[in-house]
Amino acid sequence: MLWTLVKAGIAAAVIVAVSEVSQRAPRLGALLLTLPLVSILAFVMSWQQHHDLAAISRLARETLILVPLGLPFFVPLAFAERLGLSFWSAAGLGVILAAAAIGIWFVVEPRFFRS
Repeated sequence: MLWTLVKAGIAAAVIVAVSEVSQRAPRLGALLLTLPLVSILAFVMSWQQHHDLAAISRLARETLILVPLGLPFFVPLAFAERLGLSFWSAAGLGVILAAAAIGIWFVVEPRFFRS
């Protein structure tokens, strides 16, 4: 239970740091978002807890595929002002686009990536 609270605290600290930094320096906030901080932390924490390299390798392969498929989420937010969208409508549209891309991948996923 303590380990779970520590992991949650670290994740929360990363989110708060990005939020605070991005208010003052959007480019630096974007840089922090593009760094795979959460992935690195998840891999290290998983290794510390289970020492299962095969599971980490599977997780890394899936992440390698799914990260680009999640990128459509950002498109409506990036152009929200030009399109006259509110934050919530742009975010909602982004979720729909990313979910569609990921959903299509799960339907047509090659057998090579299945574990």
